[in-house]
Amino acid sequence: MSAIFSCSSLYTTSKSSLFKNLNQPTNYLPRFRPICSSQNPVQSTHKQKDRFSGVKECVLSVALAIGLVTGVPAIGNLGNAGAVTPPAFSDLSVLISGPPIKDPEALLRYALPIDNKAIREVQKPLEDITESLKVSGVKALDSVERNLKQASRALKQGKSMIVAGLAESKKDNGIELLGKLEVGMEELQKIAEDKKRDAVAPKQKELLQYVGGVEEDMVDGFPYEVPEEYQNMPLLKGRATVDMKVKVKDNPNLEECVFRIVLDGYNAPVTAGNFIDLVERHFYDGMEIQRSDGFVVQTGDPEGPAEGFIDPSTEKTRTIPLEIMVEGEKIPVYGSTLEDIGLYKAQTKLPFNAFGTMAMAREEFENNSASSQVFWLLKESELTPSNANILDGRYAVFGYVTQNEDFLADLKVGDVIESVQVVAGLDNLANPSYKIAG
Repeated sequence: MSAIFSCSSLYTTSKSSLFKNLNQPTNYLPRFRPICSSQNPVQSTHKQKDRFSGVKECVLSVALAIGLVTGVPAIGNLGNAGAVTPPAFSDLSVLISGPPIKDPEALLRYALPIDNKAIREVQKPLEDITESLKVSGVKALDSVERNLKQASRALKQGKSMIVAGLAESKKDNGIELLGKLEVGMEELQKIAEDKKRDAVAPKQKELLQYVGGVEEDMVDGFPYEVPEEYQNMPLLKGRATVDMKVKVKDNPNLEECVFRIVLDGYNAPVTAGNFIDLVERHFYDGMEIQRSDGFVVQTGDPEGPAEGFIDPSTEKTRTIPLEIMVEGEKIPVYGSTLEDIGLYKAQTKLPFNAFGTMAMAREEFENNSASSQVFWLLKESELTPSNANILDGRYAVFGYVTQNEDFLADLKVGDVIESVQVVAGLDNLANPSYKIAG
């Protein structure tokens, strides 16, 4: 049995700074599941020393917990100046804007650069089946049937509009997926009528994969021009999927896990392209997990004094700009947090909503300092909707763990990333520097 995962964190694990030392919030409880296999325990170590005093650790932990609940933005580096960034939100309206979408695959579907109301009206009631199944017993199946009827009606009424929205080069595949969707919905209807509750969720997942496939077939090429100053960087012009295999050192129940991550270059082409380029250089192979505190899992800090990837062609650290796509905009915001430019209530296309959200770590006061350190969030947006937490609009999200993300909570400092491999979408990478390097 294998697992699949992704990583998240706030700041770079600087060898001379305190960025790695944010403690987990007091309201966080890790989630557990049956795990993979067993291995012999091995002592894990971390190369970096903790420079927080006990008092500062306590203050920062409490402040971070408050920030996650109230929507206060990220906390300043107490280890250096003792400063705390002022609250960014002027009122509470953003905090009650609605329940967040927490499913990573749903987030990826809504993040696609398409505008087709008809397919969304099919998608939404199929996703609502998840809520229907929270009702105990077979009563839930009545709600499932209502969800299905709504989706079936939407598909029947909007099919011509859906087909019209397919990219010409992908139309045949999209029509084939629509046929499978129609058959699958009939099969799910039969499952609900037969009161086979346990069979509903797997079938729902299958149907939503068809919906996602249709929506991806509506994207015709890459939708915008990346700003000129970044056009020569590695760019992911579309999506890619990677598998990350991790060797667990001292967990008797878990020996080796593979985590699947979907990277979204539509909304973060520079960030995702940088990561894929590093993957193809085998930069992360053999690297340890460097932070795991119940709030995030983090890696990407190479051995030696460098805190990021040293480009052999320049012998300097390769950095990338902060990159955040705002809902309703056509290109990402580069080099600024949303707070910097006054967009306190703007919604990001890739929010920190899902357990296993993947983002770039960076120096707290240097927006364009990200290089190779990445983190995975071990938190869902239970209390705060999108953009009402300390992360949205401040850190560049570029993907989500889509399979077995719960196992992230079992990783510890010192566990080893055996390999990261691109399993789909490598052809979407433009300007790959790893090929130049040989």
